[in-house]
This record gives sequence, structure tokens and C-alpha cells, in this order.
Amino acid sequence: MSITAAAPDTDGRAQRIPLSYNQQFLRAFDKGETDGAFGHRHTLVCGWRVTGAVDTVALQRALDDVAARHEVLRTAVVGDDEGGHQIVHPPSPVALEITDLPETEGSREVRAEEFLNDIDAAPYPVRELPHLRAFLGRFDATDAVLVLATHHTSTDAWSLQVLMRDLVAAYRARAAGGTADLGEVRQYQEFARFQQESADTSRTDQARAYWRERLAGAEITGITSDRPRQEDRPSAYGVHRFVFDAELSRSVVEFARAERCTPFMVLAAAYSVLLRRRTGTTDVVFPTFSSGRYEERFTDSVGPFFNFVPIRVDTSGCTTLRDVLEQARAACVGAYRHEIPFARIAEDSPALLAPFADGFLAVVAFEVLQSPFPLDGADGAEPRFHEIRRRTLSQQVSSAIPDGGLWAMDVLPGGELAGSLKFDHNRFDESTALALVAEFRRLLTALSSAPQTPLAHV
Repeated sequence: MSITAAAPDTDGRAQRIPLSYNQQFLRAFDKGETDGAFGHRHTLVCGWRVTGAVDTVALQRALDDVAARHEVLRTAVVGDDEGGHQIVHPPSPVALEITDLPETEGSREVRAEEFLNDIDAAPYPVRELPHLRAFLGRFDATDAVLVLATHHTSTDAWSLQVLMRDLVAAYRARAAGGTADLGEVRQYQEFARFQQESADTSRTDQARAYWRERLAGAEITGITSDRPRQEDRPSAYGVHRFVFDAELSRSVVEFARAERCTPFMVLAAAYSVLLRRRTGTTDVVFPTFSSGRYEERFTDSVGPFFNFVPIRVDTSGCTTLRDVLEQARAACVGAYRHEIPFARIAEDSPALLAPFADGFLAVVAFEVLQSPFPLDGADGAEPRFHEIRRRTLSQQVSSAIPDGGLWAMDVLPGGELAGSLKFDHNRFDESTALALVAEFRRLLTALSSAPQTPLAHV
């Protein structure tokens, strides 16, 4: 079966390109062109405020340069009897839509976020190549919003940061009448081949042994949904966004530093307690996402590198919140040290995925977003680009995920904690999402301010 439109490989390369483990993982959630992993809402969208005049001709040329540089943006995933393969298509122009943003009663910051949300809610068919679209909303000649949208089968959050960094460099070179020398970049197909060739190394064998022992008898902890999944009903994802107050945010960051933890470990501990309270299980397993770039040579590459990583936090022997933090820290360190493609973990622990088959349970992944190449306009060159990371406007309709829910946190440059909870309206009431966030905030406050609090009292 062809997942995407597979035109003939006209670039002359007849060699079969294998799928990465992650692409194979995405195929397991293929529900057609309107839902699931290859559906028209499984997209990634990110926005930047732009200060200074924008040369739209140079911007178009720079977008095309980026699509030519990163071939995964013009790659189709095709299913076949041998497990599927990739087809790289020749470069083609990137769609650039330019809009004048009318003045409204609200601030430009709010209007910029509304513009970003509107694009995030729009469908983008996976058949249309390249997997990159750009939208420039202009308030005036020197104030605008630039939004990049990609299909998630071709990129991840890290990739969007790479794309924007390369786009800015290409734009400035084009605006000056030249082209940017960005150097060579490793393509995603090289990563896919590397994964296949290193599938049975001694390091992989050792990591698989670790995960077999670590996940023995475990399954991912699912949250009971308000309504069961209906297989014949397409998903209807929305997102609830929030920003925690400065006092709590500061408390979490300082507590993490004092405990020799990362903020993610503290947040993961609070989330583990939340799952324990919601489900009644003391043995919590939740998925998170890593950048998947465990080979440094792929740091500047674009593609769906993200890796599904299970974090098991056994709270059965914990009496205080600090005990849970210690378990969460150990679980995270072990996971990072033994990271391998999730497909290899699932092969050895198939029961782990049982909740995905239960129509009454929803797996809600938990992650802290990474900004490896932040643009803050500090170089002084114009136009200046600042990523829109502080988002507070929720959406009734948003981009989707293949199944379940997605809880994402971000430590903003100013120290605030911002977050979002993406959920399917067909399965969850919005009030449930609000209650989950409120409970998480309460647990995070207790953990960061009074870690010796007994679990029985939270």
C-alpha cells in the first residue's frame, strides 16, 4: 500500500532507501489521509516575530534553498511487502503565503498568537511536497510573524529549529545578492541506513538487555478517558495552554538545581504522582520523547528523529515526594544512557503497548521541549527573529497526534514554565484537561516547596 503519492524517482537514484525505525513506528499508526500518523493534521507548526523589513523575494528563494538542502522535506514514505521504503523527489518551490494582519482591539502579541493558532489548525496533506510551508503575516512594513509548518512524518521539533536557523542564514545571503555556504549536511536516509546497519551491535544488545530487565512485567500507564475510542470516528484534537506563575516556575528551577536534577526530572516526578493518583497504580510508566540524535553527526540534520522513550517510575516503596523524585531521576538517567530506537524495546516488551489497544485508556506522553538553536535577535542583524514560545491561547481545533494525548512543558528564557496539553475532544472533556493541569500544578508546588510531604497527604 502506498502511504503517500509515490511518483517515479526522477532524480536517477534507483537504490532502495530503507525506512528508519521511527518511520516504521509511524506506519503502525497509519489511518489514511485524514487521520493518524499520515493524516493531514499530524503537523508541526512554529512561529517567530520578525522585526525589520522583509524582502519577500529573498525569503522565497531562501525557503527553496532550505527545501533543496534537506531532502527529507521532499521524501515520500511508501509501503510495500518488504516493510516500506523512501523515495526522494527533486526540489520544488515551497509554498509561501503572505497576509496583511488587520489591527484589532487586542495587542499585536495576541494577534500574532491567533495567527499562529489558525495555521496550526489547518490541514496539510502528506501527499503535497515539499513538506514545508511558510506563512508571513505582516502588521506593517517592519513588524511581522513568520510561521513554518511541516508534516510530522518528515520533521520533529528539533528539525524546525534547524530549518529556521538555515532559513535565516539563507535569507540574509539571498537578500545580499548571494547564496549561503551552509556546508554539507547529513541526510535522513543516511540515518535510516545507519539504524539498519547498527541494529545488532554489542551496544544495542546491552541496551536491549537493560530494557528487558527494566520493563519486565510493565505496561504504559493509560488514563481512563471520558468516552471510549470509536474506531469509525476521526479524532478531533484541541489543545489547552497555560503558563505557571513566576513564583512556582522559579521554585521548580531552583529546586531542580539544589537536588542536582534537570527541570525535566522534577516535572516527571510530579507527573508520575499525578498518574499514580489518577489511575491507582504505584508502578507508573509514561512515554517521553528524546531528540533521537544519539549520533552527534546528525545534530544539524532534519527528519523525524524523535524517539519514544519509556520512563518507569516505581513508587510502591516511596513514602514522600522526594522519594518519587529519586526514582524519577534514576529512571531518566538509565533511559538516557541506554537509549535505542523504541521499536527494539517494543520487540522485547510487547505488553508495554497494551493500553493502545484498550479503547477506554489514553496514553498521554510527557515531554519538555528543547530549543537547540534559539533565535533571539541578539546578533543585531535585521530583520530580527524571536521565537514565539510563550503561548497562552488554547485551541478548540489544533494539529493532531496519532493517538492518545501529549503533555509538553517548556522552560522559557525568562524562567517561566509554559505548557500545553493536547487531547482528543471525542474522548476527553475540556474540563478534564483543565482538572489535570490544576492537579499537576498543585503537585508540582508541593514537590518543589515541601519535598518531604508524605505521598498519602497529596
